[in-house]
Amino acid sequence: MRHRIIALIFMSLAGGFQAQAGPDGAELYARNCAACHGEKGDSGIGVPLSLPSFQATVSDEYLHKTIRLGRPGRVMPASGLSDAEIEAIVRFMRSWGMRSGTKLSHDSQRYNVQTPSFTAEPIKGDPEHGRRLFAKQCATCHGANGEGGKGTGVTFSRPRDQQIMAPALNNPGFLAAASDAMIKETLLKGRNGTPMSHSLGKKLKQRDIDDIVSFIRGFEKTPKTQTSTVLETEQAVLTMDSPYDLEATIENVKRAVVSNNFIFIREQRLTAGLAPEGREDPRQHIIYFCNFSMLNTALATDPRVGLFLPCRITVVEQNGKVKMMAVNPKRLSKIFNNTELNTLCDEMTKHYLAIMEEAAI
Repeated sequence: MRHRIIALIFMSLAGGFQAQAGPDGAELYARNCAACHGEKGDSGIGVPLSLPSFQATVSDEYLHKTIRLGRPGRVMPASGLSDAEIEAIVRFMRSWGMRSGTKLSHDSQRYNVQTPSFTAEPIKGDPEHGRRLFAKQCATCHGANGEGGKGTGVTFSRPRDQQIMAPALNNPGFLAAASDAMIKETLLKGRNGTPMSHSLGKKLKQRDIDDIVSFIRGFEKTPKTQTSTVLETEQAVLTMDSPYDLEATIENVKRAVVSNNFIFIREQRLTAGLAPEGREDPRQHIIYFCNFSMLNTALATDPRVGLFLPCRITVVEQNGKVKMMAVNPKRLSKIFNNTELNTLCDEMTKHYLAIMEEAAI
């Protein structure tokens, strides 16, 4: 009995310690951030978060707001995490700047890596002059209207010497998170380890930097760019009834696929590979097809669309009625939080509907 009491006391204490410890920042980062920013914050399609030049020019408030708000239409969704969970991720990210014996210490003297803070006071400048400077110094990477770099493929959709996708500056998530002073500090120091050179701060005068900041802040007063608006749709699956029997409908879909400039790949029972051979459901078939030019464009825009490729239409017979079904491509831009997919998704949805309509004639 005595041993049991002691064991219960230790278990109670351990539970108390765990409760006090709070959320695990490393685990939360791995689950929510690492896919784009790298396991150690040093690679991926997103900004390298462990770079001293990044750590030294962003505030904790900026990191909190960025995680909370995300970047509408730009791959990074709003997190939906609690304040405590976001704080745990930020603390974990800040730990990278404190490690020694790694490449993180290489620029530590120059950047004086520590947690910076910035005034919330707005910077006054000449936005028109800033617009001209932005077009000359910044637009090549960040886009003419601050819409950010194009595509999300790691090396597939951009030159290999551009390690990351340039962030979108004309984005409600960025503009809400970044103070004028933080933007100015970034322009002055650059992002060593990315295509954004610190030489910009050497070439321009303080007044010029203020003008660029004023121009960027002016994005808040202009309509949102197309890349910060996510396509909305309620319908997850496209469905259409067929007036024909199962076999005729399958053949009609195959013909319609070809007449709509797609290549027919194969047709099989939907449960093939999921049920014992010879026992697949004969009333459920799937037709695979592809347009390789469209496939290349889609993968360059966002490699995650590969999860839904090749294109496919499922034909099923239920209660004597035949239906054609396909995943609604318009859902992809919302699922992936990537506005660049909007045009492709809309185009692909029209193709699916055209094929099913032709098969039902």
